[in-house]
Amino acid sequence: MSIVVTGATGHLGRHVVEQLLEKVPADQVTAVVRTPEKVADLAERGVKIATADYNAPETFDGLFAAGDKVLLISGNEFDKGRVGQHQVVINAAQAAGVALFAYTSAPGTLTAALADDHRGTEKALLESGLPYALLRNGWYHENYTENLAPVLEYNAVTHAAGEGRVSSASRADYAAAAVAVLTGEGHENKTYELGGDVAWSFTEYAAELSRQTGKEIANNAVSVEAFAGILTGAGLPEPLAATLAGVDASVEKGELVVDSGDLSRLTGRPTTPLADAIAAALKG
Repeated sequence: MSIVVTGATGHLGRHVVEQLLEKVPADQVTAVVRTPEKVADLAERGVKIATADYNAPETFDGLFAAGDKVLLISGNEFDKGRVGQHQVVINAAQAAGVALFAYTSAPGTLTAALADDHRGTEKALLESGLPYALLRNGWYHENYTENLAPVLEYNAVTHAAGEGRVSSASRADYAAAAVAVLTGEGHENKTYELGGDVAWSFTEYAAELSRQTGKEIANNAVSVEAFAGILTGAGLPEPLAATLAGVDASVEKGELVVDSGDLSRLTGRPTTPLADAIAAALKG
């Protein structure tokens, strides 16, 4: 039996593998990657490395074995038909008869276009008959804290979320939840709505940035259309800019408030405060 993690070179995947190694022997962990050179350090520590690509279905032939637990981390190639890519992994897992298939999805309340691929993948997974665990990850602190350069350059947090609130948590928090599901028992056919313990507004975010930097960081709320224009002006492709601006529209409607408590329950600890993530980013 192996615990198999796809997308293991990504930010979340790397966190998951590192945390798995604290719980299970390295030879029980398989990291699925497209570029094995990027995980040479994991191979040296005894992690099994499998090379496969969502866009090449044959690379998943025989990758899984009966009894494996699989974590499919959603792909980030928005222009390549993510549901089709994910279906490749589901089909291979179905053929092998894996014991559990976990998928990193999006909150059930999210109606933004970003959620469409997740809903499509969830449907495919449920139709496969595999024992599943839906990890409906909320927003990540790092979506904001890793993009502080323009905020600090212009002394403003620009967004289109109005007074909407976000229940974000750190990547490490979401990884810990995935590890709890992959190493625990009784998670078959469960759906977890995952988010941070404390929901915050952009007014509070700007205030916390001001406090930690000693600068006056303004809360610059704009329309969804204006925000999409700012993002394209910064070099993002129009479809991606529209998708991200659409998430802000969902934030304003309250769709990224997750108050289930599932994340801290699964991890057995409180989620990482936004202030801690800001502090880490400013140090980095």
